[in-house]
Amino acid sequence: MKYRAVIDTNVLVSAVIKRDSVPGSIVDLAFNNIIIPLLNDKILTEYEEVLLRPKFRLASEIVKDIIDEFRCYSVFIEEEPLRINLPDPDDLVFYQILMSDRKQNEAYLVTGNIKHFPQTPYIVTPREMLNIILNDTNEI
Repeated sequence: MKYRAVIDTNVLVSAVIKRDSVPGSIVDLAFNNIIIPLLNDKILTEYEEVLLRPKFRLASEIVKDIIDEFRCYSVFIEEEPLRINLPDPDDLVFYQILMSDRKQNEAYLVTGNIKHFPQTPYIVTPREMLNIILNDTNEI
């Protein structure tokens, strides 16, 4: 079974910082076609800009490889304008992509910042997403 999910930047950053972690498992599942990342160019740009911050000390070639992998494994979704106020306006695009895809598919938003989004069963932490996959399948 495949799972469609918008992966918040904080999950990607955590995965890159600590590969052997729950967020690292989420990204591994994305790069192994179990999770289908949902995104658009705004999200890819945010991924790149955040990963290139000096505090992460990542070589630009490594960041480029990560972005290229996401581009390869992802489905690009057109964001749908929504009237919702989120604590962090930069999170809006993630929610818009999620809600656009949910019109036709079961999809999740995987984030470490649950409190920044409406409380719903499809906005989940990395651990919750991993549990959903483990409970549904024996793929891992």
